[in-house]
Amino acid sequence: MLYCPIFFYEIRKIYTQEYSYKMKMGVDQLAVHFSMDGNMLHKDSDEAKRQLARMGLGESPSDQTLSEMEIPGEEELEVEVGDGGEQEPEAEESAKEVAVAKPPEAALRNQFNFSERASQTFNNPYRERGTSTEPPPRTNFSSTVNQWEIYDAYVEDLERQEKLKEKKSRDKDEKDKKKALAAAVEAAGTDEINRINKSVKIVERMVNQNTHDEIAQDFKYWDDGSDEYKDGEGTLLPLWLFKSEKAKKFSVTSMLFNPKYDDMFAVGHGSYDFLKQNGGLVCVYSLKNPSFPEYIYNTDSGVMTIDFHPEHPYLMAVGFYDGAVAVYNLRDKTNSPAYLSSAKSGKHTDPVWQVYWQDNDLDNQLNFFSISSDGRVTCWSLIKNELQHTDIILIRMNPEEDLESNANANLDLACGTCFDFHKTIDYLFLVGTEEGKIHKCSKHYSSKFLDSYNAHHMAVYAVRWNKYHPRVFASCSADWTVKIWDHNYSEPMFTFDLGNSVGDVVWSPYSATVFAAVTDDGRVHIFDLSQNKYEPLCQQNVVQKKRTKVNHVSFNKNHPILAIGDDKGNALTLKLSPNLRKCLKDKSYSAENEVAKMEKLLELVREPEHETK
Repeated sequence: MLYCPIFFYEIRKIYTQEYSYKMKMGVDQLAVHFSMDGNMLHKDSDEAKRQLARMGLGESPSDQTLSEMEIPGEEELEVEVGDGGEQEPEAEESAKEVAVAKPPEAALRNQFNFSERASQTFNNPYRERGTSTEPPPRTNFSSTVNQWEIYDAYVEDLERQEKLKEKKSRDKDEKDKKKALAAAVEAAGTDEINRINKSVKIVERMVNQNTHDEIAQDFKYWDDGSDEYKDGEGTLLPLWLFKSEKAKKFSVTSMLFNPKYDDMFAVGHGSYDFLKQNGGLVCVYSLKNPSFPEYIYNTDSGVMTIDFHPEHPYLMAVGFYDGAVAVYNLRDKTNSPAYLSSAKSGKHTDPVWQVYWQDNDLDNQLNFFSISSDGRVTCWSLIKNELQHTDIILIRMNPEEDLESNANANLDLACGTCFDFHKTIDYLFLVGTEEGKIHKCSKHYSSKFLDSYNAHHMAVYAVRWNKYHPRVFASCSADWTVKIWDHNYSEPMFTFDLGNSVGDVVWSPYSATVFAAVTDDGRVHIFDLSQNKYEPLCQQNVVQKKRTKVNHVSFNKNHPILAIGDDKGNALTLKLSPNLRKCLKDKSYSAENEVAKMEKLLELVREPEHETK
């Protein structure tokens, strides 16, 4: 056993509950560094001898004992010899017995060399410190209080309160006067600006029109004459390029034309890279002024999606990378949103990839839907000055398993990437996931899918219902394909391999068979299934190849143009050549004809024995 003295002065310990250090007075000055209990006995002890006797080994003699043992000498071993020199038989037998009884002369050693040492150190005396102070002085006071003294005290206190109120009112009046004076000065300047604001805007647009006169002429009158000699092919003419200095470091994450004002479109700016999240931007442009945005909204998080309300075009829903959603009112002059979700109001925990306005609910409240990577499809209602959420459905990887029996139900959620609501059936919608599946869902069923499609091998980036045919929808994915589906069948009607990751696909607003798609190699692909079911009518590079990616595309519903957005923050408008917009010049154009045209294509592709799910 080893002992070592330790000595410390004024040891202090921290007490977490009291947030303070306190000195520990009692200190143990002896520390045991090593201790081991053994069962070895000394060989000469009585206990060792008794133990050897019980074991039948007899006493173990020591060296000294062996030296003191009486060994028979020669005289004892000598045997009397007769005259004839012969030993007697009895003497020979006794000599043999003595030789046998002689023990071996082997010295026992202490193999362990065990020894026990201990030392006692001096224990220092304890020290006590104390301080005595003089008690604070005390005085005894006594008085007799009557009714008049109490009355005088209350009157004095009331006068003091009235004086304090008068002082506060004077200070408030002075502040109000200063504010009113500043507001009057600002209003005078604002009124002057407001009086000329509209005129200045008109003059600015006139200057821009003169600056970009050639583009304006092309927008109104350009027709590619070579289309008459190219059957089944078309071209795109670049028009205005919309860009902003604030949007240079961002990527275009969403793009949409206003449903009422066909010259206005919004562009959402953010980043798809997790390591490059440094805010976002929403720019609202007009075709009449390509030099500068009409509205700019700076955001703390990256903008992932935007959507205009179909009946109130001044309301714009926005989804952010941090999982929040917001509603901006373009008529307000402030840069802050009118509604904004928070963690308390149930915002998403992952990026919001798409938002979509829906018809008013039963209480006539405005509402929109959102989808996020956390697996939730959520309905947001605009009630007074706040957003209230309701989870419509949780996207699960294995919907067949029971939620109650599955202990890891939250870990089974799939990542939603896009969705789209049916144009005529308000409760029906499609959901695309990061796993490549597309689920057909209903607002009335929150735990089950109506149907599921093994659509793609990689993440689904967009899913769009056809604007005319109620059973047809299109999907695009990172697996380079665009697929056209009939939602009653589990297999796609058409599949197109575009040779690169497809960022977005959108149906044309004027034809049931025309759609456009954009790829990461900077190309725009325009298909018309009624003219060519196998190849695109137009496949054109619109940005610098291998240096810029095209992320999104959007059609204008009244003009034969489309807008595309790239990863440099720019938005480019393109005009369709006559071969790409024949239906606009077709006098027999109607919604019924478009549905019949798509139905005819489906009948040609669909096999009679094709089983429905």
